[in-house]
Amino acid sequence: MNAGGVDKACKSNAGGWTLETRSWKRYNVVVKNFQDLDVYKRASELFPRIYRLVRSWSAFDQRELGSQLIRAANSIHANLAEGFSKSEKDFKRYIGTAIGSCDEVVSHLTDAHHINLITEQEKQELVGEYEVVGKQLTRLKQSWKRL
Repeated sequence: MNAGGVDKACKSNAGGWTLETRSWKRYNVVVKNFQDLDVYKRASELFPRIYRLVRSWSAFDQRELGSQLIRAANSIHANLAEGFSKSEKDFKRYIGTAIGSCDEVVSHLTDAHHINLITEQEKQELVGEYEVVGKQLTRLKQSWKRL
């Protein structure tokens, strides 16, 4: 769902993709590139928060858990960018990889909390954000269609 709580389905449109809502009203938004996807915007805006968080840790923790967390967070929006111009089947595979990376971020954040690198509040806030990303990715994968 987007910020307004509207579920979106995707369809191609000459020169781009169209997102159509699955609700009582219909809105058409042309998706010309991956940067037009709400989930891409959200994931790429979350990445600097993860990066800055990890950079506040000790060198050892940055190198061990931190590097995995940063790579997983970066992978989400990077997979959307890489797969966007591919076939429908391939793009859905890239979305699946992004979902896996999203789950990996949640796992690493939980680990970071367990070893006292982040507070419960930080964990809950970030995990909540990545749960939204995961739901958006799942809906995108389910509804993405090429005409």
